[in-house]
Amino acid sequence: MADVEAAKSLSGLLNGIAQHVYYNNSDVTEELLRVQLFPDLPRDQFTALHEKMKGLVKSIATADMDHAQLEAFLTAQTKKQGGAGLSSEQAAALTRFWKSQRVRVRESLLAQSRWEPGLRGLSWRVDLQTAASQGGAVHSGPVALMELELGRAGQESEFVCLEFDEAAVNQALKKMAEIQESIDRIVHRT
Repeated sequence: MADVEAAKSLSGLLNGIAQHVYYNNSDVTEELLRVQLFPDLPRDQFTALHEKMKGLVKSIATADMDHAQLEAFLTAQTKKQGGAGLSSEQAAALTRFWKSQRVRVRESLLAQSRWEPGLRGLSWRVDLQTAASQGGAVHSGPVALMELELGRAGQESEFVCLEFDEAAVNQALKKMAEIQESIDRIVHRT
């Protein structure tokens, strides 16, 4: 019976960590988890357990581990000597936690990494002036018109209209190429 209670408390701790770290529930604090789940455990031991589980959950979530990766990771953790290692019960609790929370944690991490407002849509066209209003010669070149649909989650879209002449289009394309080169340099460095 004690093992069942210990497993429930550990499961509650992992879910509490997820609530606080990934689901932005500020009501779930370390102290609340200690009082509710591990009232008999000395504060320093609980803090060590909390930090250990929080670090493991972050490692698992950051790597978005699949079942095989998780199993290999937890096996390595259980083989560590001294207080740094995991018990088989803790490894089992982490496996159950990740199996049930992986999708939700991943969605939370993706949402936290998005810039707001986000680009919801883009439409564009190129207008060519065929003749001046007085029937005279054409003085300007083609004009690119772009409409951006921007929005924050749960809010109405805002629309921004941009007008580019040929020089501005070329300048924008040059800037995009520079951004791509910077991204490529960073990606190839890691």
